[in-house]
Amino acid sequence: MRQYDDPVEVRRGEAQDPDQFLWRGRLWKVRAVVAHWVETGPWWQGDSGAVADLVAERELWRVEAGRGMPGGRQASDPSSYGVFDLSFDWTDGRWQLVGCLD
Repeated sequence: MRQYDDPVEVRRGEAQDPDQFLWRGRLWKVRAVVAHWVETGPWWQGDSGAVADLVAERELWRVEAGRGMPGGRQASDPSSYGVFDLSFDWTDGRWQLVGCLD
């Protein structure tokens, strides 16, 4: 998996899962949510009384996404399809693309 730290714009669907995202000027349509999980901050490294580290969390989605229509000519191009990890940071309300499977 390639690691990234790129900001993205995300549109959520009816279930509040990512539905589309804009990354490096290209619009990607989410075809499937592969996994969804929550990570907390490194609470074990902070002060014993630091409650902020306990609530610092980000939500992650591993999604299959493509740039073309499923089954279309563009969809068969490997550069128009991928599996991406999208992160939403609850502390600042920011979306990021944090990984991409080759």
